[in-house]
Amino acid sequence: MQQKLIVLVVLIVFSFRAAAQNEAVYITDKVSDKYAYVDVIKTYEKIAAKGYKSVDLFQKLGDSSYQHDKLEKAADWYDKLFAMTSDLEPVYYYRYAESLRFICQNEKADAIIEKLKRKSKVIKKKV
Repeated sequence: MQQKLIVLVVLIVFSFRAAAQNEAVYITDKVSDKYAYVDVIKTYEKIAAKGYKSVDLFQKLGDSSYQHDKLEKAADWYDKLFAMTSDLEPVYYYRYAESLRFICQNEKADAIIEKLKRKSKVIKKKV
């Protein structure tokens, strides 16, 4: 009976140890994903510098800059995005306004927020 208890305890200890090893692998995967993401953004910036313009490209560049707290860059990318189209999701209006506030362009940010309010009223009417 006591041998069964010892074997059970040993198995439990090793099972916890195996789970901890899997967590270390997961952390490593996250770090490598981060580096891959940074390289993609640099590539997008080079493409934009060569003159290529697309809504998708400017969304990705603006989102990346916004999420990495580079709000001055984000404002530039969102400005180019809004110059191409105004048919965007509400989150882009909000992020653009926040980026503009960061660089002290409050009047322009207020105008973007007003557009967001009008857009949200239209969405509510459709629903």
